[in-house]
Amino acid sequence: MRFMILLPALAIVGVSGAEAAEPIAGRWITDDGKAIVMIAPCGRLMCGHITTILAPTPKGPPVDERNPNAKLRRRPLRGIEVLSGFSDQGKDWRGHIYDPEAGRWYKSILSREPGGLKAQGCILFFCRAQHWVPAR
Repeated sequence: MRFMILLPALAIVGVSGAEAAEPIAGRWITDDGKAIVMIAPCGRLMCGHITTILAPTPKGPPVDERNPNAKLRRRPLRGIEVLSGFSDQGKDWRGHIYDPEAGRWYKSILSREPGGLKAQGCILFFCRAQHWVPAR
């Protein structure tokens, strides 16, 4: 009986002690300086789209040429979703990130750090991090 009384009390303490991750919404310049990604709410979750291509290519506007779906290989990179399904996990945001240079989606972790945003793409337990800076 004592356990049954303590369980709800522990649940209330656990919920009240929960923290929210720092906000990630905004415009961010990717680590390689090739694009600006706009992160904003998509329903209950957060997502990000390429809004500006900063590094022009001699062939014209860059396209999603490495996409595994042949029908999508000619779509312009400008406007595509590269961050999908990010939810607040307390200290960071978790979702998926698309790498147009590889044509693959990866599990991802986003977190604020001094001066910017840490964007990680992960396979199993191995993650590669980038530092994105705010676009002005």
